[in-house]
Amino acid sequence: MITNFKSVYNNLIQNFKNVSFILPSFLGCFLFIFIPSIASFILSFHQWDLLTEIKFVGLCNYSELIFSQEFWFVFKNTFLYAFFVTFFATLLPLILAAIINEKIILKDFFKTTYFLPFITPMIVIALIWQWIFDPNIGFVNILFKTDLKWLFDTKLAMPVLIFVSVWKLVGYNMLLFLTGFSSINAQVYEAAKIDGANCVKTFFRITLPLLSPTIFFVILITTISSFQVFDLIYLMTEGGPENTTNIVVYWLYKNAFEFFNIGKASAIAYILFVIIFVLTIIQWKFRKKWVINE
Repeated sequence: MITNFKSVYNNLIQNFKNVSFILPSFLGCFLFIFIPSIASFILSFHQWDLLTEIKFVGLCNYSELIFSQEFWFVFKNTFLYAFFVTFFATLLPLILAAIINEKIILKDFFKTTYFLPFITPMIVIALIWQWIFDPNIGFVNILFKTDLKWLFDTKLAMPVLIFVSVWKLVGYNMLLFLTGFSSINAQVYEAAKIDGANCVKTFFRITLPLLSPTIFFVILITTISSFQVFDLIYLMTEGGPENTTNIVVYWLYKNAFEFFNIGKASAIAYILFVIIFVLTIIQWKFRKKWVINE
C-alpha cells in the first residue's frame, strides 16, 4: 500500500511539473486571447464610444453592417485581395521551388535571397515600395518612362498592394514547397524515368500529387493571412484612394480607433471570424478530392 501511495505521489509531482511548464503560456493565452475574445463578442451586441455608458442594442450592429453598402464594398475588396494574393503566392513559389530543387549552382544563395523579404519588417517594405511607386520620383516611372499615379490611382492601387504582398510571401512559401519536395522519395522518380516519363509528365502526374498536402497547407495559411492583412494597407494607402483598398481589418481599426464605434468594430471582427472559419471548413472538406493520403 505504501508503494502505491508513493507511486501516486510521484505521478502527482510529475504532473504538477508538467503543468508548471505550460502555465505561463496558458495564462498568457487566457489573459490576452480568451478574455479579450469573450469581451469583444459581448461588446458586439452593445453600443459604446469608450466615453459614455455602454448600451445594449442586440443585433443592431450586425444588421446595420449587413444592410450597408460600405460593408459589401469593403468585403469585395478583401475577397479580391485575398484571392489574387493566395493564387500568385502559391503558384510563383511552387515554380521557383521546382527550379531551385534541381541541382543548380548558388542554390543556397537563391533560398536566402527570396526569404529575406519575409523577415524584413513591414514598415521598411512599405516605405521602400512607396518610394519605388512614387508618381514623381519613383523608380518604376523613371525606368519605364511613365507618369502613372500607382498608389493614388483607383485602378492601380490594389494591384500594387497585391504585388507587394506576393513579393513578401514568395520566399516563405517557397521554403515550404522545398520541404515538400525533399519528402518525396527519389525512387519514385527513378521508376518514372525507367517507364519513359518525360519531365512534364513527371511533374504533373507524380510531383504535384505527392506535393498536394504541402500545396493545401500553403493555400490554407495564405488565405487566412490575406484576410487578416492590416499593416500593409495602413502604411501604404490607408484604404485609399476613394476607399478602393479599404479591407476588413483596416475598416475594423477605423471604426474602433477613429470613429470610436467599439460595438460595430467588434461585430466586424466576428463577421470576419465566421467568414474565415467557413472558408477554412470548405477547404478542409474539399481537400479529400485532390489531396493524396486523405
